[in-house]
Amino acid sequence: MSRLTLRLPETLYQQLTHLADGEGMSLNQYIVDALTRQTTLAYTVLTVADVEVKQQQQTFQSLKKKLGQASSDEIESVLATRELVEPEPELSADVIALIQTRIRKRAEDRIDRIK
Repeated sequence: MSRLTLRLPETLYQQLTHLADGEGMSLNQYIVDALTRQTTLAYTVLTVADVEVKQQQQTFQSLKKKLGQASSDEIESVLATRELVEPEPELSADVIALIQTRIRKRAEDRIDRIK
């Protein structure tokens, strides 16, 4: 268990103490529970209603139509001018090669679909 010293404004301290008393728990436990709930929310995957998914798909399809089709030469030109960055030092050579292969394959697939 870790220890954290925290300075709180007096009004917040009083509010938290009152809420903890209302829940029948110590201030420490109340704060731990509140932080746990907040952290869990940050990492929770929320489901999306089917209606919203369909709306997003329609919006995406509409956007694709507005953008139009790029020729394979235009795609190649954009790909050739993109900024290349060094891989993360933690990645092994095998992982880097696999990622590069996947990127290359997807680019080729996109070009094939356009042709």
